[in-house]
Amino acid sequence: MQLRKQKKQRHKQTICIRLFHPSPWEDPDSYRAGMRMYSTFRLHSLSQKISAHYYICDRKFFDIKTTNTDNCHSVVLRSFTKESLTNKSMESEKINCLIIGSGPAGYTAAIYAARAGLKPIMYTGMIQGGQLMNTTDVENYPGYPKGILGPEMMEDFKLQAERFGTDIRFGMATKVEFNQHPPHKVWIDGEKLIEADAVILATGAEAKWLGLESEKRLNGSGVSACAVCDGFFYRKQEVAIVGAGDTACEEALYLSKICSTVHMIVRRDEMRASIIMQERVKKTPNIKIYWNSQTDEVLGGTTVEAVRIKNCKDETITEVPISGFFVAIGHKPNSDVFKEYIHTDDQGYIITMPGRTETNVEGVFACGDLQDKVYRQAVTAAGTGCMAALEAERYLSAKHHH
Repeated sequence: MQLRKQKKQRHKQTICIRLFHPSPWEDPDSYRAGMRMYSTFRLHSLSQKISAHYYICDRKFFDIKTTNTDNCHSVVLRSFTKESLTNKSMESEKINCLIIGSGPAGYTAAIYAARAGLKPIMYTGMIQGGQLMNTTDVENYPGYPKGILGPEMMEDFKLQAERFGTDIRFGMATKVEFNQHPPHKVWIDGEKLIEADAVILATGAEAKWLGLESEKRLNGSGVSACAVCDGFFYRKQEVAIVGAGDTACEEALYLSKICSTVHMIVRRDEMRASIIMQERVKKTPNIKIYWNSQTDEVLGGTTVEAVRIKNCKDETITEVPISGFFVAIGHKPNSDVFKEYIHTDDQGYIITMPGRTETNVEGVFACGDLQDKVYRQAVTAAGTGCMAALEAERYLSAKHHH
């Protein structure tokens, strides 16, 4: 990771961070260390209102090396081979309640589980705090009348969970073995085996992105994957949205009510959305549709200033001034590691019992965006986290496990 300070502009400090990392399975120690540094810098930059740019680069391995100069500080993480992994002895631990994943759902589950005396252990995943670690202002969560930065809110959640005794650990579930009857087995980073009587899954979902460098660089500075979360910040301004499904149409319609103009970029000459949603979009006067088009680049220095749109048929280029750029091409739930045992739908979202968080496996519960493809809000995630903990407590009580 390289940390480079640039010149201040109008009393605003800019930090550029370049993160080199291997995959978590090939090099878990370095990956965890890198993501800890990422989370630390992200929290610091947002809390200090510093404009920070993050570059996730190609996978590389390095030896330990730290350099310091007046203008540059860089830390290069040590390499870690598969052979050294296999030579490690496997640790194991038997516990009452395991929570996999952080974020609003995981932390809320931890608060309720800890208060119920379940002595939960949480493994946070690679980014402690989940998607909200990449969010700036959060203004639609109750209890914060002045709004709050996403990382700060997740730190509040974490401190509250720890206050009641949650054991919060950094690590990722890389393998599971869910039996029809507990204990359930979960391997953390391929190094440690956890056997738990109840497991709460809160690994969330990740937005799908276009893969543009500018999209990553301006994420949180005008680029967003949630119109409901961030649209309010661009009221009476022009914005663009990419996508052609029902979600994209719903978000375009939402934005049209608060933004002056919504530029909708559709790759083909038709949408994938339902007919009724298409008609609503087409009849909305301040939604301008760009058919057969794709995003060539998002333009701007520290914030979004315009979008460059390329027509796929005649290859003409159009630059449209905007303040916000929304990506609505879908989400991918982080459920791959559980799919062998837990039922999922065709998109990978975990299927729970109607109105509950129980899965098809006894003693395993799912909450948050991992099982919610409709709302995907911090407050709804927290609500299902509460439900999962209460259901886990009742389940364990019935089994006389605590």
